[in-house]
Amino acid sequence: MKKTILITSFDLAIGGVERSLIGLLSQIDYTKYDVDLMLFKHEGEFLPFLPTGPKLLPELPSYTTFRMPIAQIAKEGHFPIAISRIIAKYIGSFHGKMKNIDEPGYLVIQYGWEMANRYLPKLYKEYDVAIGFLWPHHFVAEKVKAKRRIGWIHTDYSNIHLNRKLETKMWDKLDNIVAVSEECSNTFINIFPDQEQKTMVIENILSPAFIRKQADENQPEEIKKTPGKTILLTVGRFSHAKGLDYAIKACKELVNAGYDVEWYVVGYGPLEADLREIINQLDLSNRFFLIGKKTNPYPYIKACDIYVQPSRYEGKAVTIREAQILGKPVVITNFPTAKSQASDGVDALITTQDVTGIAKGIENLINDDNLRNKLIANVLSKDYGNESEIEKLYNLIG
Repeated sequence: MKKTILITSFDLAIGGVERSLIGLLSQIDYTKYDVDLMLFKHEGEFLPFLPTGPKLLPELPSYTTFRMPIAQIAKEGHFPIAISRIIAKYIGSFHGKMKNIDEPGYLVIQYGWEMANRYLPKLYKEYDVAIGFLWPHHFVAEKVKAKRRIGWIHTDYSNIHLNRKLETKMWDKLDNIVAVSEECSNTFINIFPDQEQKTMVIENILSPAFIRKQADENQPEEIKKTPGKTILLTVGRFSHAKGLDYAIKACKELVNAGYDVEWYVVGYGPLEADLREIINQLDLSNRFFLIGKKTNPYPYIKACDIYVQPSRYEGKAVTIREAQILGKPVVITNFPTAKSQASDGVDALITTQDVTGIAKGIENLINDDNLRNKLIANVLSKDYGNESEIEKLYNLIG
């Protein structure tokens, strides 16, 4: 008999978590496992990349509401959920202000699920294993019949702010917790030491052959290479965590120092207007470009000279590994999990987490041919493929 697995996430919009989910689904042996995929919304640029193995379950209307504006939730008749969201937004924002939290979004999401949970329907099919791939994990914890419940962690817990009591209550209902890196696991365990025994690491599954094939699909029209010009690239959500405000200011320092650089950012997110305002204020409209969503970012990575990740924090930045697979010299900031991503001076430069540090790291790679070539040679000599990580999940399922 095949074991039955339920995997849940929100949607397949462009993002690192969603790309990781596609990687996981692409590696599962469907001759041994029957997999149902529960996407709360059937949307996203990665939907066409969904492999044929899993069965996509129908949407449940109340679960489509979690990224909707509150007015739309009410308009569609989900009044208890709309009221829950209003209360959650107020409480989360209030607690955020009281604790001087820059980004109270995690608190708002946490309270939103806690308060709306009683109004959400259950699934009545029973599974051997239920996997929540995207936090929070109330759905697999409380709304699914399963012999084993697993929740994934994709972020650095030392940099997010939550109600620990509510978070512990959620994790206590799971049998296993999977972090995508050792550092990600360590930061989680530091905050929730009682969860250590059931926490393990399964890295995001990447296929170098697939990435290289995708990188050759087309040539980005936005990027025009000319002699002497250095093309910088970042892929990431336009959010506080990704440090793109640092990147813009670092670009200004490089331009002021006389470097011929162009910096492209593939992504989207809530801070786009703020970032464009900084670009205009610093007169960088012909140097720093926000080029939006790209279903396939790999041709852009291939076209750059240096890949830069200016993040404030990360769980496991898939894009760093993808850039390394494509043979790019990489500059990353010293966010708490940076050492799990790269070795400074070996397969990346790890800079201080500030504007000048980022600019100096890029400047070093532009000026030092030997250093740049060393990083490129080192990443090209490594096998970054980790398809065998799926065996860890099989062992967990039993």
